[in-house]
Amino acid sequence: MESALIVSYSEKSTEFFSDFLRVVASMREVVKVKTCGEARRQLLSRDFDLIIINAPLSDETGEDLAKHIASRGESQVILVVKAEFFDEISAMCEPYGILTLAKPMNKSLFWSAFSLAKSALGGMRRMQAENTKLKQQINDIRLVNRAKCILVSHINMTEQEAHRYIEKQAMDMRSTRLEVASGIIKTYEN
Repeated sequence: MESALIVSYSEKSTEFFSDFLRVVASMREVVKVKTCGEARRQLLSRDFDLIIINAPLSDETGEDLAKHIASRGESQVILVVKAEFFDEISAMCEPYGILTLAKPMNKSLFWSAFSLAKSALGGMRRMQAENTKLKQQINDIRLVNRAKCILVSHINMTEQEAHRYIEKQAMDMRSTRLEVASGIIKTYEN
């Protein structure tokens, strides 16, 4: 984790989180805001690895902001709430993958939550990378299949012949099936 956004109306809490993230966690960039509105504006222009919301805030309670951020799937969220509201808010935020902590807390409890958030973010990023890779593979297959359909309809090849043709062209030209398919599509769809 390299960047964090702290959303807290309390200066004391802001300093606690900021000092922890800079000193203990060696985080390079820590941005501090006091309201959900300011946090939303920050999130429009950039992403953060970790977002800590110390509820309640002056303009919102913080749960809606936490759910909004968590649903985007780009950041890990830690929501800190008063102990009397912990059970209710935790149950409401848990399905979104939000880590909820009750006040008051100490450094060791926060360290545990931070470690969990860091681990969860790593898993989330790996899954996003795999998802992107799979989407690209699906798009590649679609493009190759489109080229096969063009060969079937324009040159009257069978699907097997079209498949073999694309494979052979790729080997002969020392290129990928995707490049051969793109060439076929350009040739016949223009």
